[in-house]
Amino acid sequence: MTLTYPAELHYTASHEYVALTDGLAVVGITSFAIEELGDITYLELPPVGRTVTCGERFGTIESVKAVSDLYAPVSGVVRAVHGELVDAPERLAEDPYGIGWLLKIQLTQPEETQALLTAADYQAQLGG
Repeated sequence: MTLTYPAELHYTASHEYVALTDGLAVVGITSFAIEELGDITYLELPPVGRTVTCGERFGTIESVKAVSDLYAPVSGVVRAVHGELVDAPERLAEDPYGIGWLLKIQLTQPEETQALLTAADYQAQLGG
C-alpha cells in the first residue's frame, strides 16, 4: 500500500483522519495506521446515535499484530457507521480515504477542528 495523506483532510496524533463537510466529520484511520497494523481482523464501532467526545475511545481495531483503540477526533453525535467494514474489516486497506471511512459525526463543538493536524503536520510527526 502506498502511504498517502490527502491535503484536504485533517489528522490526529493517534492516526485518525477527518474530512469536514457541512458540520459533518467523516472519520477514518490513515494509511500509516493500516500499514502498521497489518492484516485487520476485527473492527468495533459505536452505534448510530451515540455521543462521542473528542479524545475519548469510540471503538477498537484488531489485527494479526495488535489491538488498538480508536479515538474520536471531534465531539458530536454518530450519524452513520460503515457497517460493511465491521463485517469485512480487511477492506480498510483497499482505500482508507474512500471506502475506508468508519463514522460520520455531526459536530457539536466545531471549534475542536482547529486543533487537528494538517497533512504536512501529520507527516512531520511521523518523521517524514
